[in-house]
Amino acid sequence: MSPKINYVIDYKGQPADKTITGGWLTAALILVLEACERFTTMGIASNMVTYVVGTLHLPSATAANIVSNFGGAGFLLCLLGGFVADSFLGRYWTIIISSLIISIGSALLSISCAIPGLRPPPCNINSSTCVEANGFQVGVLVAALYVIALGQGGLKANVSGFGTDQFDENDKKEKSKMDYFFSRFYFVISLGSLLSVTVAIYVQDNVSRSWGYGLCCFAFFFGTLLYMSRTRRYRYKKCVGSPIVQFLNVLVAALRKRKLKCPSNVDALYDDSTNTTPIIRHTDQLRWLDKAAIIDENDYGTNGSVIRNRWKLCTITKVEEVKMMVRLMPIWASTIYFWCIHSQVLTFSIEQASTLERSIGNFLIPAGSFNIFYIAGILIGSAFYDRVIIPLMKRWKGKHGFTNLQRIAIGIVFSILAMTVASIVETRRLAVVRVVGGNVTTLPMQFYILIPQFFLVGLAESFTYSGQLDFFITRSPKGMKSMSTGLFLSTVGLGFFVSTFLVSIVNQVTGTQVGTGWLTSNINYGKLYYFYALLAVLSFINLIFYLLCAIWYVRTMKNTSQIENIITNSEEEEKHAMQMAGTLTVAEKDCE
Repeated sequence: MSPKINYVIDYKGQPADKTITGGWLTAALILVLEACERFTTMGIASNMVTYVVGTLHLPSATAANIVSNFGGAGFLLCLLGGFVADSFLGRYWTIIISSLIISIGSALLSISCAIPGLRPPPCNINSSTCVEANGFQVGVLVAALYVIALGQGGLKANVSGFGTDQFDENDKKEKSKMDYFFSRFYFVISLGSLLSVTVAIYVQDNVSRSWGYGLCCFAFFFGTLLYMSRTRRYRYKKCVGSPIVQFLNVLVAALRKRKLKCPSNVDALYDDSTNTTPIIRHTDQLRWLDKAAIIDENDYGTNGSVIRNRWKLCTITKVEEVKMMVRLMPIWASTIYFWCIHSQVLTFSIEQASTLERSIGNFLIPAGSFNIFYIAGILIGSAFYDRVIIPLMKRWKGKHGFTNLQRIAIGIVFSILAMTVASIVETRRLAVVRVVGGNVTTLPMQFYILIPQFFLVGLAESFTYSGQLDFFITRSPKGMKSMSTGLFLSTVGLGFFVSTFLVSIVNQVTGTQVGTGWLTSNINYGKLYYFYALLAVLSFINLIFYLLCAIWYVRTMKNTSQIENIITNSEEEEKHAMQMAGTLTVAEKDCE
C-alpha cells in the first residue's frame, strides 16, 4: 500500500501519495517562478530611474518616488497575497494567477516603451530643452508597474511556503531535503538577481527597453507553463483561514467587552479543552486583550452551553497568541526606516553612477548594473557571518553567533556608515562637476568611487534581513508564522514609502531650484550630499529608538518558560531562517 500523508492532498483532493507527489522535481519547478520574479522585478527596479529621467525627462526626485512606490507596493501586497491564499484560493492557484498578472504587467511596460506616443520627444540638442512626459504617458508607465507589484505580492507570499509543502516534515529523510530547499531557494534568488542586473539591464540599455521588458514577460509566461506541467504531482494543503482573521477576532471581541472587568482568577477565562492548539501560559501583560476571553451572559445559549462566536468570544490561548504578535510591534516599527536606505541604491545612487566614467576597455557598464556590488555585499556579508563569525563565537563564547536583535542593530550601524560614505563621495563628485561644468554627460571620474556605498548597503542588509527574518519567525506562535513573516515584509514596503515621503518633504522645504534645492532635476546642480547626510542622522536616531525597543522586548521576555512556549520548534525555524539570510536583493522577503 502506498504511503499517504493525511494533512496534505493531491490534485484530486485525496490524501497525497508520497511516492508520486512532492519531492525535489516539483519544488524545483516552483523555484523557476521565483527566479523569474527576481529577474523581472530586480531588473525593472534597478534601471527604471534612468528611463524616467533620461527618456521621460522627469525630475530625479519624481523618478526616485516612482521607483520607491513600486518597490513598496510589491512588499505591502504580500499581506494581501498571503490572505487570499490562506482564505480562498490556496497557494497553487494564487501563484498561477500572480504569475500571469506579472506577465501582463511586463507586457504593458514593454508596450509603453515601444509606442512613440507614450513617451515625449527626444531632447533638443542645440537648445538643451527637454519636454517632460505628460500625465497620460506617466500614468501608463505607473499603471504597468503597479500591475507587476500586485502579482509580485501574490507570488512572494506563497512561493517558499508552497515549496516546503512538497516535503513531509514528519519524515526525517524528506525533512533533510527541506533543509536543502532553503539553500537552493537562496541560490535561485541570487541567480535571478545577478541575471537581472547583468543580462536584463544590458538588453534594456543596448538593445531596447521594449525588448528588455518583453524578455521578462516571455520568461514568466514559459515559467508558468513549466510550473503547471507538474500540477498532478504537487502536494496541496487545504485553506484553513488567515491568521490575520484570528488577530482581528481577538481585537473585535476585546473591544466589544471593553467595559467588563478582567477576573482576578485566570481560570475563569474561556478556553476550549477540545482545541488541538497547544495551550500557552497566560501572561499579565496587555490584560485588556484578556477581555476577549471573558464569558458573560450573552455568550450562553438557551441550553446553557457556550455559543462559539469567534467575533464575540475567543479562547485564552488565541488571546495569548495575539499578545505575542503585539509584542513584536515595537521591533516592527523601529525597523521600518532601515529599508528607506535600501531605496537609495535603486534611485539616487544609480543617477550618480550614470554621470561617471563606467568603461572597462570597450565595454560600458550600465548604470543599473551597479547593484551587482550591492548583491556582492549581501553574499559576502552572509558568507562571512556563517563561515567566520559563527564558528568564532562558538569557540570563544559557546554561542551560535549574535542574537537576532543584535544582528538587526549591526545592520543599522552599517546603514549609517553607508549613508555617511555616500555623502562624502557625493561631495567629491560635485567637486569635479564644479571644475568641468554640470552639463557634461560623463564626468572624468572613475566609477569605482561608488562601490563602497553599494557594498555597505548590501552588507547592512545581510545582517538586518537575517536578524528580522529570524526574529519574526521564532518569536511568533506556530499558527501565525505567515502573518509574522508578512509583518517583516511590510517593513520593507513601508520603508520605500518613507523614502518617498522624505524626498517630498525635502523638495517642499528646499525647493528644486539650482543653488538652493537639494534634489534638483539634474543632480549635478543639487546638494544630494545633504540628503545622504540627513539619512545618516535619521538612521542614528532610529538606532537609538530601536535599541530602546529591543531592551523593552528583552525585559518582557525574561520568563524562560514563556519563551519556550512561544518558540515552537525554534531551533529548526532559526536554522531555516539563517539559510534564507541574505535573500533580500530588493526582494526576497517572502511570506511563508
